[in-house]
Amino acid sequence: MAKYITKCKLNFYNSKKAGKIAIVTMDNGEDYRKPNTWSIEALDSLNEVLDTVEKDSDVKGWLLVGKPFIFNVGADIMSIDPNVTRDDALAIGRKGHATFKRIMGLDIPTVAAINGAAMGGGVEVSLYHDYRCIAKDPGGCDHFAFPECFIGLVPGWGGTQLVPRIAGPEAAIELIINNPLNQNRMAKATRVFELGLADRIFPPAEFVDDSIAFLEGIITGEEKVEKKQSEPKMSDELYNQTKAYIVSRVHSGAIAPYKALDLIKGAGEWTLDEGLSNEDETLADMIVSPQCKASIYSFDLVQRRAKRLPGRPQNVQGQRIRQIGIIGAGLMASQMALLFARRYQVPILMKDIKQEFVDRGIGYVRDQLAKQVKKGRMSEADARWMGEDLIKGTTTYDGFEDCDFVIEAVFEEMGIKQKVFGELEGVCKPECLFLTNTSSLDITEMASKLNDPSRVVGFHFFNPIAVLPLIEIIKADKTSDVALATAYDIAKKIKKTPVLVKNSPAFLVNRILLAMMDGVLKCVDDGAPFKQVDKAVVELGFPMEPFALLSLVGPAIALHVQETLNAAWPDRFPINQGLKNMVSKKKVSVYQGADVDPEVKEGWPQGDKQFTDEEIQQRVLERLTQEIGLTLEEGIVESPKDVDTAMIMGAGWPFFMGGITIYLDQKGYSTKVLGKTFHAGNPLAG
Repeated sequence: MAKYITKCKLNFYNSKKAGKIAIVTMDNGEDYRKPNTWSIEALDSLNEVLDTVEKDSDVKGWLLVGKPFIFNVGADIMSIDPNVTRDDALAIGRKGHATFKRIMGLDIPTVAAINGAAMGGGVEVSLYHDYRCIAKDPGGCDHFAFPECFIGLVPGWGGTQLVPRIAGPEAAIELIINNPLNQNRMAKATRVFELGLADRIFPPAEFVDDSIAFLEGIITGEEKVEKKQSEPKMSDELYNQTKAYIVSRVHSGAIAPYKALDLIKGAGEWTLDEGLSNEDETLADMIVSPQCKASIYSFDLVQRRAKRLPGRPQNVQGQRIRQIGIIGAGLMASQMALLFARRYQVPILMKDIKQEFVDRGIGYVRDQLAKQVKKGRMSEADARWMGEDLIKGTTTYDGFEDCDFVIEAVFEEMGIKQKVFGELEGVCKPECLFLTNTSSLDITEMASKLNDPSRVVGFHFFNPIAVLPLIEIIKADKTSDVALATAYDIAKKIKKTPVLVKNSPAFLVNRILLAMMDGVLKCVDDGAPFKQVDKAVVELGFPMEPFALLSLVGPAIALHVQETLNAAWPDRFPINQGLKNMVSKKKVSVYQGADVDPEVKEGWPQGDKQFTDEEIQQRVLERLTQEIGLTLEEGIVESPKDVDTAMIMGAGWPFFMGGITIYLDQKGYSTKVLGKTFHAGNPLAG
């Protein structure tokens, strides 16, 4: 049961020109940090309100709205019992449908006033209304989504049947399938209006008043609404295109998007009652599926546990940040500058050794800000202020004396990083913190030549910074609690998920990914074709093929991390000769077009062993299990939950698979390789 139960509160507004209007407010009695959700109790509350309104013949109109900043974010999935039966799951779907259909059955005009965040069942309740108004972002509805496919479910309270009927199958596919599979993207109010899912879009300041006035006009006949004429029937071409897109994103790993596609297609073939019944049956199947249970585990990790900032020193106040310094002006440094400017809105100094590098970095930031303006996500004035006034480029250390923290993103070489920190110590104030974005180097050694090594902390971003939410925070031997606490506060301010990692070669995510790559490369070395390995591994549910990942990271960087790990553990991380040859030839990809690059193949020593896809998968998963077990044994992170959080947020491990350690438990690899499970006693572990 949700701790904060949403209630539907009924008030009557006596309009001079339209008569008695029922204004129903969804409110859980907490501030905006506790959003409205649907639970059995909340649905009962809505039913009570409907009972009252149905009996009152004087009521001329109905308006549903949320508390400030929040409309409704859907069902509280954390209230789902892991041991729920299919019959109970079926009842959940039927109760939502039956309750919301009562709104559709009212014989008075109904308006849903979407004043803030609306997701899942929150969007769905709005679809049963005659009309919808939405509050324009910023300040209004900037989160409008069906996140169900992202978490191993399907919209179960009318979404798959009503969106195609109201706005067409293309809109349904965009919101229900494409957006969730694209990093769970949210739609803005303007896009919702463009799609035809809102009849009016109003500024947030007077949104409720404007929505009431709109309803008054509907009642009196003064307001005319031209409804979009949508054909719910889906063409075979659209169905096949969407199915191909799903395959490209999740392959055969996820069930939910395929089920959602069939339901959306069915909306053009079934009656509404048939469609809602089919939605009930599908939702019940999904709720009791292992993928749903795994998703609930993932959701708890990233929405609850991570937000409690495990590992942050207790009762330690972080430093106030008034100015930021960045050393380097390459791609990573430029992405940092953009993020810091948008989240902190304080002066930022970006330094590099040549003016042309600085100009290129500043140019990148301004170009990205211009794109935000073009998309309507930022005003021209704000973009100009951030890109021209807040961020300044330099080739000297002038101005760094006022920085509260400086982060370096220079070449991955220990001597260079030590030199940079030494120069900074001579310029910066004593309390200025030094952050390093190194992906693999020893941070204790990096800080060892400073007079005050306690000010150094690892702060490892993942590329692309705008997409991947993870920050690995690395505590060196002498990192102070103030430095550590401030690093956590910085991560929170820039809306990233921090995971505390022990100072160790390649830290956590890169070490795990390189262990996976070690298993992959050994299969190729022994004779498996590159394409077969790609196909076999991605079918496990990984977000991309391993050689696509290699291209994204860059073979040279992968080799550098492999060399770092090899220095520490030569038996487990041998230098791969094929990869080394590839880097020496400056190859950025194994493939040339659709085929393997002949030069890569020629320079890659291979045996003649033949593999089945299952044998390749087994090798890779056993290697992953071995390395994750060792990271936990060495105390690189505190818990398997830290491993899972890091892999979900930093490596794109699928939400619906519930974390890599849960997956390895479920498939029996942890018991086979380690002789024990990662999660003893956890029902998800199988």
